[in-house]
Amino acid sequence: MSWHPEAKQYLSENNYSSLQQFYEQLIDTEPENPSHYWYLGLSYLLNEQEEDAQTTWLLVMSQGEEEDIQQWTSQLVEILETEAQRQQHLGNYPLSWLIRAHLREIDPNLINNLLTLILLEIQLNTFKPSSLEDWGVIEGLKESSPDSVDSNLLLEVLAKVLPFPYHQVVSFVESSLPHIADPETFIKRVWTIASQMSNRHNQPLYAAEILKYGLHFQPNNLQLLQNLFSFYSQGRDNLKSLEMAHRFYELSETTALKLYGNYMIITSLIKGGNWTDLEPIKHRNQLLEQFSQENPTTLDPFLSSCFLDVNFLIPYLEDNPAQNTRIKNQIAQLFQTNWQTLSQKPSSSIPRLIQSSIKPLKIGYIAHTLRRHSIGWLTRWLFHYYNRKAFEIIIYLVNQPEDELTHKWFRANANQVYNLSDSPKTIAKKIEGDGINILVDLDSITNSTTYKVMALKPAPIQVTWLGFDGSGLPAIDYYIADRYVLPENAQDYYQEKIWRLPHCYMAVDGFETGVPTLRREDLNIANDAIIYLSTQTGFKRHPDTIRLQMKILKEVPNSYFLIQGLTDEEKIQQLFTEIAQQEGVNPNRLRFLPYYPTETYRANLTIADVVLDTYPFNGGTTTLDILWQGIPVVTRVGQQWASRNGYTLLINAGITEGIAWNDEDYIKWGIQLGTDEKLRQQINWKLRNSRKTAPLWNAKQFTQDMEEAYQQMWANFNF
Repeated sequence: MSWHPEAKQYLSENNYSSLQQFYEQLIDTEPENPSHYWYLGLSYLLNEQEEDAQTTWLLVMSQGEEEDIQQWTSQLVEILETEAQRQQHLGNYPLSWLIRAHLREIDPNLINNLLTLILLEIQLNTFKPSSLEDWGVIEGLKESSPDSVDSNLLLEVLAKVLPFPYHQVVSFVESSLPHIADPETFIKRVWTIASQMSNRHNQPLYAAEILKYGLHFQPNNLQLLQNLFSFYSQGRDNLKSLEMAHRFYELSETTALKLYGNYMIITSLIKGGNWTDLEPIKHRNQLLEQFSQENPTTLDPFLSSCFLDVNFLIPYLEDNPAQNTRIKNQIAQLFQTNWQTLSQKPSSSIPRLIQSSIKPLKIGYIAHTLRRHSIGWLTRWLFHYYNRKAFEIIIYLVNQPEDELTHKWFRANANQVYNLSDSPKTIAKKIEGDGINILVDLDSITNSTTYKVMALKPAPIQVTWLGFDGSGLPAIDYYIADRYVLPENAQDYYQEKIWRLPHCYMAVDGFETGVPTLRREDLNIANDAIIYLSTQTGFKRHPDTIRLQMKILKEVPNSYFLIQGLTDEEKIQQLFTEIAQQEGVNPNRLRFLPYYPTETYRANLTIADVVLDTYPFNGGTTTLDILWQGIPVVTRVGQQWASRNGYTLLINAGITEGIAWNDEDYIKWGIQLGTDEKLRQQINWKLRNSRKTAPLWNAKQFTQDMEEAYQQMWANFNF
């Protein structure tokens, strides 16, 4: 059925009043033809006279028999569907939506009409996820046969609704599964949006909830399992991440895959504070030895884009850099070779430009953390003080959410800021096209997109600073350190050339602090009691160090231990309680603190008399926060970068009290600082006064040190 030929002219001109008059006259001459009434009602609808349209249709329907009504309804549905499609094709979305809304009232079970209505609402910015339930879309998909659902339309609607993180959307995805004719496209689209929801919108658990349905089609897809592990881990659902890790490991066939699966398992365990299951850690050492002996030259294509992750755990488990860095460099070399092959990276064509022709130097910074994050708080001063005549600063944000810190300290100070997708090749091409002279990596191996960009070597000089220990990638030229954070012999095993700054490898001018909300009476702790504090993530809660902390607590009467950090509360309480009991310490002396907003957390630090640092991975930003508040710290110095952060921070704050070179020193300092109030007061006084003179609190001098390093690096490159 179609419009009367003489009516099409009015239709093409959007002259709906004349269209109505035409059909009214046609009905006068041919009153027995029901289709004229359908088109007359549609004419009213196009003119947004909804009540007249409904009255026209109902008047005819009320006069027919059941068989007639069924036939007439089918005709009306066909006519409305055709016109709705035409209006949508013309871009008249409001009219198309209006027609389909009435079509839904006539037949609420037309699933493709409902799907198109959802699509139109999204285009009109009027979509509410509740419509998926209210209109019966979810139930309609469950009850529809696969051949009745337009699979391409369904995929299109899915792609549009997935960015709405609501439970109705998750249910919609689940009910869509029987109607997906192209699983590959489904998985690809869901994965793309899930990544955006996690990275840009900080919705990792929602990302996992929608991506998990990919396993319906490909239950043995290792990359899906790895992505789900990552999302659950970011969302701190350690049980779910552990489940994905075990499934991954069980499906792994090569040593490299098993090593990656083992990394996933251990990460899930210790991130939540579950250090009691040591079997995977023992197994990891066996896998590393086996991997080293096999010395493979190629990786599974999936691992070629993420294998460097396995190096992340090393500093949390043990302090043995001379041995561990050897295998770390082997893994990094293998990853870089395979990733460059997978990315079809051509041989480097970066010209060796004459130094005098480059002024100012173009310094690029790449990170996913230039926001309210440790790296954001620490690096902001460098962007505040940099020499704008000598340097041009370009920031490459890696698919990160932006907040007030991003805008105030980074966007406001840099020459250019780009927030790019998570495509390493796209980012690398952008960096190379911008002609960056020195690219500074602030993530190291904490972000896979960043380390993949660095492995492609888009800049002639590449530097890693601050975010983590060195990655071991051959594409990294320098690693920023100082005299203390790495031992003198570190160059013997570092792939990167270590560039030691003359003072500290980081410095700040201070931190914003809120109003304290934590009081002793809230914790049932007397005013004359000694309060020890440790504030770290589950990754850093090594049982051996907890045991040392319990030994300190045991020797200091009337003392309590406050434990704080993002972790699995139940697991961490179990870990501390078990070790306390083993060491003869009453668990009633332990207090587990909740999460506080950053400024409040800093203010609440002042409740502590002494802070006990972690080992083999020290605190970084947390130690800076503590020193800024003037609180004594006991830190255990090791050999690796991660175990020497406390050392360099204390030294550069003008403090030697609390620096322990072995376990016995750690216990000794913990006891002495807990029992000697006068010593604590002296340290507090020294720390307060150090704000005026110490390198740690002189970000302007630090910035000059970094800029001199950049200029010397560039001079060396052009020599």
